[in-house]
Amino acid sequence: MTESASTGAETANRESNPLREEGVGVIRLSVVICCYTQRRRPQLDAAIVATIAQLGADDELIIVVDHNPELFDDLTAGAPELTVVANAGARGLSEARNTGTVAASGDVVVFLDDDACPTPGALDAVRTRMRDAGVVAVGGAVEALWETAAPRWFPDEFGWVVGCDYRGLPDHGAAIRNPIGAAMAVRRHALLGIGGFSPALGRRGTLPAGCEETLMGIALRERDPDAGIVRDTTFRVTHFVPDDRGTFGYFTSRCYHEGRSKAVLTSLTGADTALASERRYTTRVLPTGVWRHRHTPARVAALVAGFVCTCTGYARGLAERRLRG
Repeated sequence: MTESASTGAETANRESNPLREEGVGVIRLSVVICCYTQRRRPQLDAAIVATIAQLGADDELIIVVDHNPELFDDLTAGAPELTVVANAGARGLSEARNTGTVAASGDVVVFLDDDACPTPGALDAVRTRMRDAGVVAVGGAVEALWETAAPRWFPDEFGWVVGCDYRGLPDHGAAIRNPIGAAMAVRRHALLGIGGFSPALGRRGTLPAGCEETLMGIALRERDPDAGIVRDTTFRVTHFVPDDRGTFGYFTSRCYHEGRSKAVLTSLTGADTALASERRYTTRVLPTGVWRHRHTPARVAALVAGFVCTCTGYARGLAERRLRG
């Protein structure tokens, strides 16, 4: 290979995979918090205060309001120093996050839920982890902060139902398929390179859907098979869980809609890719959970009900996709 050809190849490689050139010097963070309702305003205000306390001189905080003009006006009037933007796409968390990504100027976009509060040192943990040029995304630890207390029947294997950590997650520093949405950080160029989050998936208002983070993780690795997506438990947030998410009705609804979302994901990526983590979860985590909770029949019943509802939603979702052709 001639010198000119070699230089051209190296340039092309940097353009197709610029994360290899990052990982040194100052990591500029753009923290994006998406919100859609006044109901969570106390939690949003707490998240804003906790985030600002951890921002560096080159960092920024962006609040994205998802189709709620009243909330938008309230935020801009109450805190004019904040950067507040309206969701430029269709209603839903995916397009709200995409709006925040486009508005961001940092090297890394840190996504926090509007009811998730970063604990001291959380953003420093992201900076430290992102100094590794091979890491493209980081998933944090999400600790449930129940409004009163977790229901006695609620099994910790289903913490994902309320957007929090659950038994069966990989350890600190381990590779993961995708982060939990309440605390995740992604290199901005990589996220833009895959087109952001898919509006075909994700929560819209109170509809308890999901899987947009899963598709993001899959797409990042398809773009660069060597890209690291890791779990870092020092990137920790507390996630407020209101009492209305501690009902059995919400539990079964969330499981059902997760199954439907997995059906959409399967249609986009194929079952082998979409359900890789779920196979281990259903064959190892849930069976051992039944044994662990054998002295609490209500938790065993919830484990079974959650699994059945998720499978039902998945089957329904597949059937609907087939009918649509």
